[in-house]
Formats: sequence, structure tokens, C-alpha cells
Amino acid sequence: MANTYTNLLYHIVFSTKDRVPMIRQDLQERLYEYMGGIIRGEGGVLLEIGGVADHVHLLTKLKADTAVAVLLRLSVSESQAAKVRQYIRTQESHHAKVSFKDELIALLKKHRIEYDERYLFD
Repeated sequence: MANTYTNLLYHIVFSTKDRVPMIRQDLQERLYEYMGGIIRGEGGVLLEIGGVADHVHLLTKLKADTAVAVLLRLSVSESQAAKVRQYIRTQESHHAKVSFKDELIALLKKHRIEYDERYLFD
């Protein structure tokens, strides 16, 4: 279709292997720049990035022809972008109260994504 318009926003969550707290604060900036470069290399735009020692959240806009199934699990509508940005900015204080495991399970349930807990954290 010649006149197709999209606004595809995605909330992507990456965890370190075995959730080892290996993302030190002195490494975050370089890691985030690297991840943003990958997204830009695919023609996307990184809108927000943040996280803690064992995982990173990204809010990104991708082109319609990007293989999103390979890149992500959760999507976001434009109407929720500001809320997700704020959530990503406050990851450190958020995770002082909520574990990554509890957060991930809540996100999967909220978006009605089927999962087997046996395989989430092995």
C-alpha cells in the first residue's frame, strides 16, 4: 500500500545472563550508547533507556519492516510513551521495591503473554 503510516513503539527488556548484577554504573553510558547504535543501525530511534545492574529497559521506535519478533516481547502505544519513559527513568528506585522476577511476571501477565515460569529463570 502506497499510503501506509505506522508509529511502532516497543518497550524492550534485556536481562544479563542468569541475572548476574554485572552492569556497573561506570559501564552504563557506554552500554546504552552501544545499544542505541544497534537500534539506529536497524533504522530505529531510541527514545529512552535505563536500568539497573541486572537488566535494561528500552523504549524504541522501529520501522515497519524490522523483524520485531526477534528483538522484543512487549509493545507500547503512543498514548503510553510518556508513562513508560518515566518508568524507565526511575528504574533504580523502582527496583529497590520490586524484584526483576516479580516485574517480569507482572509485565507478561499484563500483556497476556503465555509463559512457563520454569523456563523464565533457569
